[in-house]
Amino acid sequence: MSVIRQPLSEVLDLLVVGTALPFHVLDPHERRLLAEGHVVVSEAQLEALIARGAWVDRAVADAVRAQRQQDQAAVAAPQRVPTLFDRWEEMIWQLDGLLRQVLAGQPGQEAALLWLAERLIERVDRHVDVALFMVVRPPDPRFALYALQHAQHTAVVGLLLSRHLGWDGPTARRLVAAAMTMNVSTLELQAQMAVQTDPPTTRQRELIRAHPLASETLLRRAGVTDEAWLQAVREHHERPDGGGYPAGLTQVCELAHALRTADVFTAKISARAIRQALPIQVAAKQLFQEEKGGPMATGIIKQLGLYPPGDLVQLKSGEIAVVTHRGPNATTPLVATITNTQGQPVAATLARNSADAAYAITGPVLDRKGLPRVPAERVYGLIPA
Repeated sequence: MSVIRQPLSEVLDLLVVGTALPFHVLDPHERRLLAEGHVVVSEAQLEALIARGAWVDRAVADAVRAQRQQDQAAVAAPQRVPTLFDRWEEMIWQLDGLLRQVLAGQPGQEAALLWLAERLIERVDRHVDVALFMVVRPPDPRFALYALQHAQHTAVVGLLLSRHLGWDGPTARRLVAAAMTMNVSTLELQAQMAVQTDPPTTRQRELIRAHPLASETLLRRAGVTDEAWLQAVREHHERPDGGGYPAGLTQVCELAHALRTADVFTAKISARAIRQALPIQVAAKQLFQEEKGGPMATGIIKQLGLYPPGDLVQLKSGEIAVVTHRGPNATTPLVATITNTQGQPVAATLARNSADAAYAITGPVLDRKGLPRVPAERVYGLIPA
């Protein structure tokens, strides 16, 4: 049976900010933007979805509306209090709106982009382990939003790298802004490539090689005047050995080098339809080798630790756990169990300290099939916004 598309703008009566979606929300290419059960975090998010041409299955919307009419006598549930996790989700949609303004050639965007960079820095500083959890184990693989999530994740890792390198606040903010905007010219291309199971086409490869310059041009038109930020975007795929693009430079600015390193690492640990995400330990080893043990790769590895928040690990007890907090050293983080000693999923997580010999980590979990996705709220609680 064919699905009849109903624009999201026509079902706003079924949506309430702070409550869960009653249906999937898709983009014009039938890629999922939000799943049923996902919490709507703001009116701005709804506006961004409508601007993207989001739609729902009319039959499902009709069924939900009919059920709501039957339940009119029921007492309305109290509105959910926004959490720190909602703010991270909200930032995805704020970035979407700003980047679309850049794509449209709207001037005066520099201040707004820097404002959003400051918000990201504040949220990382509020709870750095939550920020890393969101990078390592994002809520769900929404390929339609791949470019936005990747930009956010690169910004988080880049910020932590800048702290390791001892950079000052304005330079760190500049790196965050560059990470959020480096791929503005390829927003739709990245979404397409995230879902395709074939290698990139010749045309896609051409657009990829051209995107650093294209993104710089768009940012200039949108009013970005910070030359260091623009240079980082322009050079973020250049390599000191001359093997990068688009210009094959051998002298690359430090900001661009940091951006490329964070970009490459977060891409390695992000899933696409054509490949699974690499385990953190494999990605870190590859990065270290590719960077020849340089300070950028070393900084990222030290900031995350061997088992960063969001990683799944096997404990000596037989339990499988998700890392929640970095520990005093790289091998002894705090964790929360997601299975019992027989490997069966548990309803309630239990906090464990892997420094305790009974709960020592024996290694990462490589085969994750059948394991439940663990929402950050389940292991951290509802941290108020």
